[in-house]
Amino acid sequence: MENIHLLVLAGLLAGAMNAVAGGGSFVTFPTLVLLGLPPVAANATSTVALFPGTIASTWAYRDGLTGVAGVSLRLLLPISILGGLVGALLLLFAPASTFDAVVPWLLLLATLTFAGGREFGLALSRRLRIGTGTMLVCQFLISIYGGYFGGAVGLMMLAVWSLLDTTELKAMAPARTLLVSGANGAAVVCFVIAGAVRWPEMLAMLTSAIVGGYGAARVAKRLPPGLIRALVLVLSATVTAWFFLRRG
Repeated sequence: MENIHLLVLAGLLAGAMNAVAGGGSFVTFPTLVLLGLPPVAANATSTVALFPGTIASTWAYRDGLTGVAGVSLRLLLPISILGGLVGALLLLFAPASTFDAVVPWLLLLATLTFAGGREFGLALSRRLRIGTGTMLVCQFLISIYGGYFGGAVGLMMLAVWSLLDTTELKAMAPARTLLVSGANGAAVVCFVIAGAVRWPEMLAMLTSAIVGGYGAARVAKRLPPGLIRALVLVLSATVTAWFFLRRG
């Protein structure tokens, strides 16, 4: 806890990133690993620390909450919660060595999704249309990923949604934030019950993540997120490379 200033700064930045463009775990997760936490504990602690920030962002976006492609949030939310629960249980009960081995690849997947997931979804949507049932299955699978790891999970949702909905992506931000909160909320409950959270580090990040998440969500309504996305992409690529090098 002598590094509390680093934890607070990471929480503030991550909360703001999640509200504007996603990718907050690219800051909190490697920060916790760098400070000596095992990867599974770091992932659980990061998820719990960022959860209040996503709730704050959802509250800030509350006036824009609508369904996606005609599918009600009353249906999408429980599916996301169930998927998050499954993912969290996989993290807790699978061998820790498995998570250690796949972390660099999960980070690479998240980085690639962040880099081109939305654009790929838009390009694919001009050639392909998926049905509502397929979208619900995809939402469930993405939510499992969110509960297990969660990097760029919001961007993955947007990429899939763009195959079914032509709404401007910025207008989907409220639904994205709510459904990510649902998946993460289920994971948070599992992590807390299982005792997988490092509370001192988590509490140091939590308050600043709320401030960053709520403040950035309000500012994001008026500012384009392009610069933030570029910075997140550079950070995510750097973190991914570091984990591959660390593994070697």
